[in-house]
Amino acid sequence: MIRRDIALLVFDDAQILDIAGPAAAFEIAGQLVADTYKVRMIGVGSDQIRLSAGPTMTVERFETGLICDTLIIVGGIGTENALNDHQTLDLIRETSRHARRIASVCSGAYILAAAGLLDGRRATTHWVCNGDFQRRYPAVKLEYDQIFVRDGSVWTSAGITAGIDMALALIAEDCGDDISRTVARYLVVPHRRMGGQSQFSPLMELEGNGGKFQDLLRWASEHLDQRLSVEDLARYVAMSPRNFARSFRLDTGMTPAKAIERLRIDHARALLERSTGLSVEQVARQSGFGDTERMRRSFLRLFGRPPQAFRLPAQQTSRKP
Repeated sequence: MIRRDIALLVFDDAQILDIAGPAAAFEIAGQLVADTYKVRMIGVGSDQIRLSAGPTMTVERFETGLICDTLIIVGGIGTENALNDHQTLDLIRETSRHARRIASVCSGAYILAAAGLLDGRRATTHWVCNGDFQRRYPAVKLEYDQIFVRDGSVWTSAGITAGIDMALALIAEDCGDDISRTVARYLVVPHRRMGGQSQFSPLMELEGNGGKFQDLLRWASEHLDQRLSVEDLARYVAMSPRNFARSFRLDTGMTPAKAIERLRIDHARALLERSTGLSVEQVARQSGFGDTERMRRSFLRLFGRPPQAFRLPAQQTSRKP
């Protein structure tokens, strides 16, 4: 087995769990398969990094010339300073030219985007950042509801613990599912949540921006069996459709159609997971999809699984051993 250097790029006020979660996963994998991974902590311009939780971490200091197999940029409240640091961005760009993979955890996606490595790519980040991230980096194809996203050699993951999910997926790619599954058991975490599993309730996410469309979103969530076109939504808030569509996207970070689809999917999934006894056709109608094929395409696009797959856990748990 080839030994692979995993470099975690950290900075002042980085989130400690963004670092510790992936590092632990790779450490355990390296113990299960000897000489598989070497985990390194990298800093730019200093060998002492102050984490947001308080402790100071000693790291390898680099400004140029970093050689590694996989570079992972962590997140945290220090992200803003890091993405404005030219040495940090230059090191990431230089490393990306020869590293096999580049990845980020949580708000580390901002740093990748600032370095230009996410332009034209699919990516994700913490749900609370979605609107701000999309406004800052419109060239990035942001996936709002994903635990982690892979686009070629670039991986991004959502908030904090999703870094572990991504690390398990990276380990599976290198060492196979059996090793990844064993690592998950050691960590006492699920063996890889689906990349498209929901980070958070879409209604709570959209309302979490504190924007002016909260009442509209609540009303829409209670009327999903209706058409809910842009014209319908604009009429509710007494705006022209064109002005409404523009204002809604600026406020929430997504189009009205995408927001309604997210609400429909979340409602449909909840009905399926609760074993309500409704048929897939009835769930599609109640959620406003109209037909099962339209609902199936939405589920496959977001979760990579058809609606029927969400019935299985509920049915299995209802059976007696």
